[in-house]
Formats: sequence, C-alpha cells, structure tokens
Amino acid sequence: MKQYDVIVLGSGPGGYVAAIKAGQNNLKTAIIEKEAIGGVCLNWGCIPTKALLKSAKVYQQFLHAKDYGLVVDKANIGFDWSAIVKRKDATVKRLTGGVAMLLKKNNVDVYEGYGEVLSPTKVKVNDEVLETKNLILSTGASAIVPPIPGLQEGYENGFVMTSKEMLDIDAVPEKLVIIGGGVIGMEFATIFQSFGSDVTIIEREKEILLPVDDEVRELMMKILKRNKVKVLTGATVTEIQKDGVVYTTNDGSVQVKADRVLLSVGMKANTKSFEALKLQVKRGFVEVDEQMKTSQSNVYAIGDVNGKMLLAHVASHQGIVAIEDILGHKESINYDQIPSAIYSFPEISQIGYTEKIAKEKGLDIKISKFPLIANGKSLSAGDKEGFIKIISKAPYNEIVGVHIVAENASDLISEALMVMKLEGTAEEIAKAVHPHPTVSEIFHEAALGIVDKPIHI
Repeated sequence: MKQYDVIVLGSGPGGYVAAIKAGQNNLKTAIIEKEAIGGVCLNWGCIPTKALLKSAKVYQQFLHAKDYGLVVDKANIGFDWSAIVKRKDATVKRLTGGVAMLLKKNNVDVYEGYGEVLSPTKVKVNDEVLETKNLILSTGASAIVPPIPGLQEGYENGFVMTSKEMLDIDAVPEKLVIIGGGVIGMEFATIFQSFGSDVTIIEREKEILLPVDDEVRELMMKILKRNKVKVLTGATVTEIQKDGVVYTTNDGSVQVKADRVLLSVGMKANTKSFEALKLQVKRGFVEVDEQMKTSQSNVYAIGDVNGKMLLAHVASHQGIVAIEDILGHKESINYDQIPSAIYSFPEISQIGYTEKIAKEKGLDIKISKFPLIANGKSLSAGDKEGFIKIISKAPYNEIVGVHIVAENASDLISEALMVMKLEGTAEEIAKAVHPHPTVSEIFHEAALGIVDKPIHI
C-alpha cells in the first residue's frame, strides 16, 4: 500500500494548487482526478467562458467599427462557431497541460480515476488503496437540477443544458432561455446575445445578480434592456416543454419558446465520494474551520465543496491555507476582502460591502462615485458606460467596499484589494499619483470625492 503525507481528491484550482504547494514543501503528495486535470474551472468554467467572451467582444467591435472611424462592410462580417469553439478548446488544452507539467515537476503523483474515501486515512482509486496522513477534499460542486416537470427529459435529449454542455453546443441558438439570473446566467447571456441569440432570463427572485450593489444592478438592467435581453423576475419555471419553457408570475402562466435552455439555478456540493467519513455539513456543504479542517482532524475541505465562496481564487487560497496548517502554520481568510467579477459587457467587479450591507451593519459610511465618461482613457476607447463606487467608514475613511462597472473591471479591482488588505484609507488613495491616461485614475477621483471633491466632475 502506497503511503503519502497528503492526498488531494480533485484537481480543480483548489486541489492542484494544494498539491503543488505540498510538493514544494517536500510532502509526499498524490492527487486523484476522475475527469480532467484543472477541474471545472479550467475545463468547463472560468477559462473556456472567457475564451468565448473574447471572441464575442471582438465580433461586437467589428460590428461597431464605424464608432471608431473604421469602414467595414457589415454584410461580410460573420463568425464561424466551430472555429470559436476550437479556439476555446485549444486555450483549455494549453492551460491544463501546463498544470499537469507543474504537478509532475513538483513530484506529485497523479491518479486518473474515481477516488472513493474509505476512511480518514485511506482512499481507493481504481483497484488500488492509498494511505495518507492528511486528506484534502476538493471535489467541487455540480449544477442543481430542480424537480421541474419535463426538465430531466429535456436534459437527457439535449434541449436543456447546464453550463458544462453549453460550452460545447454545436451552434448558436436562435432563441435561448436561461433559467437563473446569477453570474453564470449573465455571462452566457452576454456570449450568446453578442452572437445574435434572442435571450430570455427567467429568475425566481425579485432581482437578478443578488450579490451586487443596487446601483450596479440598475445600470446592468438598462444595458440588458438596450441589448434586447429580456429579464423576467419573480417568475417560477413550472414546466419544460419540447420547444419552450413555462413560467408563472402573479399575472398567471406564460410560455417562452426556445431552441435551447440553459439551467443555472445554483450549485450543490459533490459529497458522494466521501460519504463514509460522515462529516458535519450545513446546507449541503461541508463545514470547516478557519484552517479548512473538517470534523475529522486530518481531513480538510477546500473550494466549492465547503460552500464558503464558490470562486476559483478562493479555492486556490483555501488550498494554501490547508497545506500551511499541515506544515504547522496558522493562516486564515478574511472573506470580506475577496474580490469577485462578472464577465459581462461591461464587466462588473466588487470587493467588500455593498452600500445596503454597510448600512445594515450600522456603519457610519461615506460614498463617492465617479463615472467612466469623465475618464480620458475610457472616453477615448469608447467605453463610456460604467462607474466606480467607493464606500468608506468613519472615523478614518477606511475603505470597506469598492464596486466597478467597466470594460476591464476585473483587472482594476486588485487596487482596491491591496488597499483594503493594508487597512488603507481614501486619503491614501487620493495622495497616490495614478498614471495618466489610465482607467485606474477613477480610483483617484472617487477617493478625492470622499476626502474633498473630485477634480474632473
């Protein structure tokens, strides 16, 4: 029986990072993966969707070439969906190949197969039983499939898809219905609307994008409406038919025609492989302490399976926290300082409290907004729609929340992350000389709005 210091179950962005970190610290490490190295994020999530979004963005730029003084014959502008998917697949292959190389370089043994946890120290993969001192569960989560009449049949015949299947769809659907108005739904709506699909989003709650700041949601709703994406809120899907979706509201029952349906109503933890451990769970996710330990002292759970924050970068850092604990070092994560992004057009990024949550917590706050239309770099690039919103708290104007709607919001948010990590204030941002012309100047202007007045509005 092979013995290890660490066995990692699942090779997503949490699992492979944990395994590499363990290998770097001379821990004898194995990682088990039943599908593909890189997990959902690299193969069917974060990376492939961004590849499709880039193709969609370039296509849209060609269609709007006239706005930039360029003469393009729109009649000859088109797209080859199979080539777009091929490019996506090539990007994924290169990244996953790189991860496999890093695992090998750091002396991590890779086992391809389904890992079944027999005990806190034993894992069976294929016909072999491995023994370990420490076990890290990184099994991720899967799409929730609610008991809607006709849904299972629709899924089996390919009419209904989760995000995983949608990434390999053979053609752009003429009519796409998205069940769920969260992050995944928004990104796929952006992709397929850009390529000409008639998109309808059906959301059971009163609002879409519930975690975002209210002002961000209001702007995105206007953009969706302008782009002819229909958003139906307070609507409950009651049936999946052969050619559409039936939903109900207070006004009654309605059918929406569809060529394809994307199911995106949430995620549930993948726990089947370690049921024998009988770990403590809450709302279906594995409970962990600050060091990612489960109710079994030598078993850790990282990433989506613990339900803390279903984000790839959170999973990666949780993996590092778990390995540090195994090495005898105590680390933890401040989840109020985790940035997130939605890759719509324009992008949305945020960190910390929304205005609503800050007020609910009773904080004495100041708020400053600065529009992109007043930023030279954004204006010259034609990216006039969006803003930054900074929320600070008394008495020092410490930054507790930043919300950005901008073309490259996902890159800009890291400035807010570093300021908050260092308990920085609006004054410190205002005194930092930002390069011109850059979109990052919106931080400077919004910070000036908290301590005094912005210059350019």
